[in-house]
Amino acid sequence: MTPIASLDYRVPYADTDQMGVVYYANFFVYFERVRNEMLRAVGYTYKQMEAEGLRLPVLEAVCFYRQPARYDDLLTISGAFEPVSPTRLKVHCKVTCGDVLLAEGHTIHACFSAERNRPVRLPALFTAGT
Repeated sequence: MTPIASLDYRVPYADTDQMGVVYYANFFVYFERVRNEMLRAVGYTYKQMEAEGLRLPVLEAVCFYRQPARYDDLLTISGAFEPVSPTRLKVHCKVTCGDVLLAEGHTIHACFSAERNRPVRLPALFTAGT
């Protein structure tokens, strides 16, 4: 998939564990960071989504770790959206350091109405062109 957004992120010491590598769960934080940037890239922020009464809770989170990231590495985190049903969105994410793939994975989200407490259709911007 072609990324719709990416961001550079310098690994702070606080992201690493006792072995000197980025703690595995932090990759899901990186996935969330790029998800925010992807929303901005399509002209829609979480703030706007929440004002419209929509939420995107995570139903599934997967990460395949290829190489470790370490303190002070400059990471590039990129992502792309893929609607998988009228109410579900898959967010593909990739973390690289230079030309080296460190991790890749995805999260699956339901589009949820906060008011009705149930799934609703994804906004059209996620399904355009599919």
